[in-house]
Amino acid sequence: MSAAALKTSEILAGLAARQHADRITVREVVSALGERAYSLLIVVLALPNCLPMPPPIPLICGILLALVAVQILTGRPQPWLPQRLLDRSLARKDVERAAARAVPWLQKLERVARPRFGILASDRAMRLIGIALLAFSLALVFAAPIIGQIPLGLGIALVGLGLVERDGYVVIGGLIVGSIGTSLSLGFIVALVAGAEAML
Repeated sequence: MSAAALKTSEILAGLAARQHADRITVREVVSALGERAYSLLIVVLALPNCLPMPPPIPLICGILLALVAVQILTGRPQPWLPQRLLDRSLARKDVERAAARAVPWLQKLERVARPRFGILASDRAMRLIGIALLAFSLALVFAAPIIGQIPLGLGIALVGLGLVERDGYVVIGGLIVGSIGTSLSLGFIVALVAGAEAML
């Protein structure tokens, strides 16, 4: 079955089930996503951050998501990633753990998501979504370690899944959650700066 015919949950489960290596490269992830690479890449890169994850996973995902967001802003038809980033990898056990938590949730959301609020499919709306995703991805890079990335991961994943299912309400929900996560990340940065100034 082609990637275009598979649901997001099925593609994620398939990636986690690969047994040929202990690590999964970004190149393998992009290849598995097929024609829906933009929206599904957003979901796949967001999902590891929906769980407590140690550095450098949020950093890698944030950089990749920022590149994807910039390309959405510029209207590029297919995502491009540098070779060095394509060769980066995630531990298969981390992918399996994210899939085990995410797949049941995705399956429930896929059952209720449907094409709604079509205005979000316009070029202008996609560029606005690109701006929001760029802000979320940068906030992800600077999020508090271990758990600070969770609201951002959830928000970005919802945006990506809403784009896959063409469900504007899911996209809006993701933008709201992502905005909350961005505010928390900014608060963490401000606290760090204030702490550093106090020490000096």
